[in-house]
Parts: sequence; structure tokens; C-alpha cells
Amino acid sequence: MREKSLALISVMLMLSVSLSGCLSEDEKQSVSPAETSESFGSYSVVAPIDTGINVYHERFMLNETYPSWLLEGLGVTMQCNLTWEGTWQERYDADKATCWDVITSDDIVYFPGTRIIGTTPDDATDIPILDDPSDGHGTAVTGAVLDANPDAVIFFVEGFSDAAVLAAANQPLVDIITTSFGPIGSVPVPGIEDATKVAVVEQHKIHTGAADNTPSPAVQDSTAGPPWSIGISGYAEEDDDQKETMSGSYPDIAADWTQILPNHDDIDGYHETSGTSFATPRTAGILSLVITMLRSDVGDTSSGASFDSGRNGSLVLGTNMSIDNAAIRDALNLSAWYPSFTTWDPTSGTTPVSPVLPCTQLGWGVVNMSNVLPIYEHLAGISTMPERPADVVACMDTNQNIREAYWN
Repeated sequence: MREKSLALISVMLMLSVSLSGCLSEDEKQSVSPAETSESFGSYSVVAPIDTGINVYHERFMLNETYPSWLLEGLGVTMQCNLTWEGTWQERYDADKATCWDVITSDDIVYFPGTRIIGTTPDDATDIPILDDPSDGHGTAVTGAVLDANPDAVIFFVEGFSDAAVLAAANQPLVDIITTSFGPIGSVPVPGIEDATKVAVVEQHKIHTGAADNTPSPAVQDSTAGPPWSIGISGYAEEDDDQKETMSGSYPDIAADWTQILPNHDDIDGYHETSGTSFATPRTAGILSLVITMLRSDVGDTSSGASFDSGRNGSLVLGTNMSIDNAAIRDALNLSAWYPSFTTWDPTSGTTPVSPVLPCTQLGWGVVNMSNVLPIYEHLAGISTMPERPADVVACMDTNQNIREAYWN
């Protein structure tokens, strides 16, 4: 397996601006404009869209609070000051009347002491934004984002609908949307493709979408298949590095299938879990880290690619640098690589990577943290990555052509 040590990760900018706030008499506090903070530095906003998130978990805690100009830009309407003592249940019970029972579908909520801003467009949810005790998927998904980019700003959206995707798509400061849901078996039925098209084609964001947890082709999958989306399957990183058998075929890329991620119903527990659901947000975190590094280079202290805010479709914007989602996607493809089938362990349950047309299994190839530096240096103009072999390009051009024809 190819690995590289990334010293750059350790010098990511720390959030250092203080903002205090408490709930008003009706349990809501509007965020007023504040002075722009020069010390906040460069950042990136990732929007996981899923079941909910455990805001009480240590993984999402932050000793500082976000500056009010960022909260205003993200449309925050309410702050919940959480209880930080006791068990998960005790904390939830203590905050129920002042937070969880008063959040509506119109609210965008900031949780001071965490890196989470959350919303839910669905009034029918049992507990808005918070991962329900019977679930936990969204908590793990968000943990996967932060494992790749510990300093990502999280704009979490609860839901599995067009409305949930559009809540992030139409938020100007969001850079990347990541979705880990879709039809079982990649059955070719309508899903969220209209909303992700708005996010990428109209709002110029990046969308990472999970392929199904079966060997079915990802092309017709409404989450991973549309040509504007980056479809992601899984491979066995740090095991035998081969294709996970129960993972979508012919995607854009493959990423880490099995990870250790935070629990949804306690404050400090973790569990091992597997699936494209987690390979996908890990990739979103990797791209978020690259974007932050590039922004830091050029003094870009905003986010998103909104034309309304003057970014004109650029996710990175500086005096001598303008990088859009297409350039980032191209660099991701150039950086991907194929593991050798010689590392295959017949007892592992994986499928060996074929030496012939491995693209039909893994797309452009696998991506992990070792890809961060090559992608960054390529986009920064420091070191250009070589073109992929002609057979790989032809295979993936065919993939893209099929997807464009299918999704029109």
C-alpha cells in the first residue's frame, strides 16, 4: 500500500475567535452582525446529510466558538447551549425543554462548544438534528469527515430528501456536500439527483455520493451515478488493499471501507463499522483539507463558490489562483492509484484488483490520506502529477459518457 506522512496536517489553522451567546426568553437567539475576525483564517465547510448527529460526543467538541460573521453567513437563527455534565441521556434530558423541543424546520442551529451547525427541513423528525437513540449513521458519517480534516466546519443537515440536499446546496458558504444514502442495489429509480445537480452545476460545490453496498454498477445509482457527482465505493485499506466485494463497481474512486467512528448514544465511545457510507465522507474530508490548504496559501478566508458573494464559481480564490470544482475533481482522478492484486488475501472476503481494466472495479483508483499532498501540490502548481495511462482514461471516459447519456 502506498503511504505518505503528511506533516502539513499538523499545521492546519486553529480556530481562535471567541463568541459568547445564550438563548433568549423564547429559547432562541438571533445572530447579529459582528466584526470580521482576521485570526479565524482559512477554513472549509462540509455538509453531511444523514440521520442526525450526536452533538454531545467528544469527537465534535471545540474549545473555541465560531465567529459571529461565520454564523451569520451560514444563516444561523438559534443557538443551543448544551449541558456538558452527565451521561448522554442526562445531558439530553437537561436540554430537552430549552433546545430539542423548540427547534423547528426553519431553524439553523449552532451548538457552541462544538464544530456543528445543524438544520432539519422536516418537522416530522422525532428529535431535530440530534441522532435518534435508535440510529447513529449520521454521527459516524460526520466522524469520517473529521478524521480526514479535523478542522472542517460542519453544516449538518438531517434528512434523506431533495429538501435536505437543497438546504446545503443553497447555502453559499458550503463547499462540499456528502451523501451516504440511496436505493438498495442501485436500483435505477429517481432519488436526489435533481438536488445534487443544483449543488454542483448551479452552485459550483462538490458532491461526494456513496455507491451501494453491493457489487452492482454505480452508473445508475441516483447518489453515486450522476456525472456531476463523485461516486465512491470501498477498498480494504490497511488490510489487503483490495476491492471490497460488497461495494459498488465502476465508480469514480474507492476509499477506506472500514473505520473506527464515534457512537451516537454516548459521549466518548467509538465502534468499528464498514461501508461506502463511510468511505464517502472520508473522501469529502480529504478534499476539504486540500481546499483549506490551498486557501491558506493565497489568503482566501471565505468559503463556497457563490457568484452572489463574488467568488464566481471558484472554491479557491486568490490574487494569482482560481480553482473550481472541475479542477479539484481532475486532480483527485490524477492522484488515484490501483493496488497490486498480489496483496490479496483469499480469506479476507475481498475481491482481488484485476490487472486488466481495474477501472471497472475501482474507477480511477483508490484514494486515502496519501493522496492529499499530491493533489495539493498539483493544484498549487508545485509539482504536476502525470497523466493517467491511456487505457485508464479511455475506460473512465466511457464511464462518464454512459453516465451523461443515462442522466441526460
